[in-house]
Amino acid sequence: MGFAAKSYCSLLCMLVLLTTICYSQDGYVSSRATYYGSPDCFETPTGACGYGEFGRKVNDANVAGVSMLYRNGSGCGACYQVRCKIPKICSHDGVKVVATDYGEGDGTEFILSSRAYARLAVPNAALELFPHDVVDVEYQRIPCRYPGYNLKLKVHEHSKFPVYMAVVVLYQAGIYDITAVEVWQADEQEWRCLRKSFGTVWDLPSPPSGPLTFKVQVSCNGGTKWVQMTNVVPSKWKAGVVYDTAIQLS
Repeated sequence: MGFAAKSYCSLLCMLVLLTTICYSQDGYVSSRATYYGSPDCFETPTGACGYGEFGRKVNDANVAGVSMLYRNGSGCGACYQVRCKIPKICSHDGVKVVATDYGEGDGTEFILSSRAYARLAVPNAALELFPHDVVDVEYQRIPCRYPGYNLKLKVHEHSKFPVYMAVVVLYQAGIYDITAVEVWQADEQEWRCLRKSFGTVWDLPSPPSGPLTFKVQVSCNGGTKWVQMTNVVPSKWKAGVVYDTAIQLS
């Protein structure tokens, strides 16, 4: 178990670093969608991505649980344009959602929040849409945009100062997947890889003493780059606290 985790960490650390500019994919993909509260879905109330309350409120609560797009947590934080196909009920633009959870349904890719599901409809037609527990949709990935928000690093509530730390990256803009997280071990002058705990939660036992510098590896369309967050977490960090990085992905 320890050897496998160590090998996986080493593999991530040795990936070739490329700088890429990521744009929205062209074309829509056909699928189906339902909504939380529908009898046709199996939701994850605690949030499989590990975002907690952020996963319910981000993007004005237009969020979704996804199945295949979850990709073992790498798909957490991705943004999608979703639109349904019922004439006279569904709007042309549909809704922009953020994937913040894992969920399975009746052949569905998306389990939308009730707010997001309502926005699939044209004005004043949401009440006609909700009786359709499952609808045909088409979707495409789009850049996430958070005007006025920097990239943030949250110390997860499961953390226990100073012996165990877990972190979650919030407000990742653009079209990026977070594929690795490292922290600088100043006394040994080396970067330490964090283990993916679940969803988008990364952790390590016996974290270095602070202030802590992290870097995250982000990927898009096969290219990767590292984004460094210098001294972002103070020496006496606290579980549940969100720290601003003063930088943003684009």
